[in-house]
Amino acid sequence: MKARFLWRAHRARLLDQSAELGLIRRHIQPGDLVCDVGANKGSYLYWMARWADRAVAFEPQPGLADYLQSLVRTLPMRNVTVEQKGVSDRSGVLQLYTPSVNSPEASLVPIAGAETIQVPVVSLDAYFQPSQRVALLKVDVEGAELGVFCGAERILTQDRPVLLFECEQRHLPQGSVFDCFRHLEARGYRGWFIHGKALKPVAEFDLTIHQNASGERFWRSPDYCNNFFFKPE
Repeated sequence: MKARFLWRAHRARLLDQSAELGLIRRHIQPGDLVCDVGANKGSYLYWMARWADRAVAFEPQPGLADYLQSLVRTLPMRNVTVEQKGVSDRSGVLQLYTPSVNSPEASLVPIAGAETIQVPVVSLDAYFQPSQRVALLKVDVEGAELGVFCGAERILTQDRPVLLFECEQRHLPQGSVFDCFRHLEARGYRGWFIHGKALKPVAEFDLTIHQNASGERFWRSPDYCNNFFFKPE
């Protein structure tokens, strides 16, 4: 397990998510507290924990949360806290839609035909104390991004963390990815989308080009973009 995890993490750093992890690396300072919302199998978490003083990972799927807990003990990653919880605009219990076991597409947003499990959820404002400054948020929640940010109002306005998040129109049963962009811009954030190795302003983002979901394996198109980087101005 350990060897496979490290192989996956290094592949992410050097190939699959090199642009995204490069941005994270440049915006983490010694002593920082960082947060991985939707940690999945931990490829981002591994590097965030290496570069920051403390990392908190949220992963609501029991199998994946157990996997991350095992890695934290085995490697070890003593500065990591794994929470088997989802993140939303409020704390409580919600339905998590899971297309398959340990699915990377599990979401708090309804998915037709998916099985459901009840999971505890928490808002980031409720989880972190005001005295704890969050320096960076990485968010991958398959359509529930706006809920995460709505539940982090204090953190966004007071801590002013850097944000790296996935956002895809195909995961939204209503509304648009631009709703999320506008929410962040109204709080003094400026955004870019990751296009290959380049950063481009979200003003240039075009759903018909950059998230065209037609055809097989559309996500492999060099123009398909689903990762966004926002910084406070």
